[in-house]
Amino acid sequence: MRHRKRTTRVAALATLLLGGAALSGCSAAGGGDDVVQLEYWGWGVGQSEQVALWNAANPDVQVRHTDAGGGTDSAAKLLTSSRAGNAPDVALAEYTTIPSLVIADVPRDITDLVADVDDAFTEGTWAQTTFGGQVYALPQDAGPMVLTYRADLLAETGQAVPTTWQEFGDVARAVHEQRPDTVLAAVPAGELGFWAGVSAQAGADWWTVDESGWTVGIADERMLEVADFFEGLAADGAIDTDPVLSPEYNKRVNDGTIGGWAAGIWAPSVLGGVAPDTSGLWEISPLPEWIPGEAAVPFQGGSALIVTKNSEHPEEAAAFAKWMNASTEGNQSLLDVRGVYPASIEGQALAVGNPPPSLMPQQTEFYDVAADVSEDVLPTTWGPNVALATTTLTDELNAAISAGTPWRDAFVATQAAVVADMEQVGYQVTAND
Repeated sequence: MRHRKRTTRVAALATLLLGGAALSGCSAAGGGDDVVQLEYWGWGVGQSEQVALWNAANPDVQVRHTDAGGGTDSAAKLLTSSRAGNAPDVALAEYTTIPSLVIADVPRDITDLVADVDDAFTEGTWAQTTFGGQVYALPQDAGPMVLTYRADLLAETGQAVPTTWQEFGDVARAVHEQRPDTVLAAVPAGELGFWAGVSAQAGADWWTVDESGWTVGIADERMLEVADFFEGLAADGAIDTDPVLSPEYNKRVNDGTIGGWAAGIWAPSVLGGVAPDTSGLWEISPLPEWIPGEAAVPFQGGSALIVTKNSEHPEEAAAFAKWMNASTEGNQSLLDVRGVYPASIEGQALAVGNPPPSLMPQQTEFYDVAADVSEDVLPTTWGPNVALATTTLTDELNAAISAGTPWRDAFVATQAAVVADMEQVGYQVTAND
């Protein structure tokens, strides 16, 4: 199958797992003699409703849903419960947290259990859940990056939708010159996904791994040039650096003085909740490129389902995960009930027939744009200490912004902290700078 032939991007993780903890004898599952009971942890709107669809069609395998919170909170709870031997059978995990969970021996190798849906996802999508040639999670939703922008703002200021970052800079400066209280976008210090994404477009990989060990490229020269570019825009007042979705940010989105957001395809749904009265004024376009004509789309956000090693019913757990993430009914419910953009090829095709988000009802080709950019996604490898990288970058870049020192120094400092942490744990690490 294709998983086993895929180029090894994180073989070091598989090596680390050889000395992992043995499978616990405890199980989160229990129940009657004839009915398999599965425990599922997942966050977000519509989870219980989606589980109910499965339960109605599968009386012999019933799933109980628990909202254990999202992001790093969920990962921490999973780690704790796994060590105690009572982790759920199935759990939702953000892509950025999966490497650390694999190293902690939380998810089961499900390569053979998902072999029948190998063709359901692109290579770039599988890359986020495949380590050492083995699959540890089934992709659920994807966050290919796009530019969400105020179409009325560009029209009123006579600007075209930017297709390159150079054009983005020119448009941002022109908008700010005409409307001094307005910026085209906010680029906050704490948005690690943004920085990793736009630098990946330029050819910088923050983490890579092969048989010889890890390479960390947070201070790759291409990343530093990206930092210089956005620092220049901030110096001109053409972009903002305040935190996204803060009260001040939300106010400015509503009054039109922030006119765009370079983020995952989920951004319109978020903005629709923040500024519903601006519905009809927004559109999306492909993320600007560093090199004209070279489409390279990074991921920002997204999650996958893991089957834990604590589960006593891995086959049934994998079947539930495949139904949710790789079946026609599951994908349609991801769209209709959950309101997320599916990671699977079929799910993205189904999305084309769906109405656009409420933020942009007039952009009927919304999901066509999403499908187009999804064809050019970049494979992404996340390292074992993403949380450390996030906090360090946030602190260092905020300090640089406040002090007026070069932004690139923040990325150099972040790489140094990440490398030191990985070496302390025992990894072989090369700094790519």
